[in-house]
Amino acid sequence: MQPHQHTPLTDFIEYPAAQMLTRAQEFLDTAKRRHSIRSFSDRAVDKRIIETCIQAAGTAPSGANHQPWHFVAINSEAVKKQIREQAEQLERSFYEGRAGQQWLDALKPLGTDAQKPYLQHAPWLIAVFSQKKGGLHTDDQQPNYYVHESVGLATGFLIQGLHRAGLATLTHTPKPMSFLSEICGRNKDNERPYMLIVVGYPSDDATVPNHALQKKSLAEIATFL
Repeated sequence: MQPHQHTPLTDFIEYPAAQMLTRAQEFLDTAKRRHSIRSFSDRAVDKRIIETCIQAAGTAPSGANHQPWHFVAINSEAVKKQIREQAEQLERSFYEGRAGQQWLDALKPLGTDAQKPYLQHAPWLIAVFSQKKGGLHTDDQQPNYYVHESVGLATGFLIQGLHRAGLATLTHTPKPMSFLSEICGRNKDNERPYMLIVVGYPSDDATVPNHALQKKSLAEIATFL
């Protein structure tokens, strides 16, 4: 490696091999209990839980460690109402033909439609934004690298963190998402809405589509050489 400033790795924990497999299996079992739901309770969620999970998301790897992401956590009833109205307007045109029949057919087993009451009913929405420029410090204006990949990693960390904390989530990607920039007051020139995550407790009548429970086998998703 080229010369660079560095710090000894002192916080890595090595587990006995048998314990490693147990921990891996425990994580898999936990991950299997993560489901995307569309029926949320309006029960309050402590802001500190959201803050901690966003901090965990911020530890994700990123291109040149530029951390090209920004998370807007929304608890305001007025702002959630705005987001729901704008999203449903886009979704109506989507389901009325803009998506195309093939896409609509693929969505049928999930039972989705243009109505998105959870955007207003759930206690929190987290809007994820990607940043074209930035760097290690907020005021930097360097180009960011591998932005899509980096923000995807951070979003995965966030979803798993929220799940491990005991909350349910749903990813929502209305298209186009530019209205989120305006509602959230973000810089349209440098930031692009990446995803909207609905966060809260499941309602008592929450369900999971059978279609969503079908996951590809290890043989289908992995090759070992």
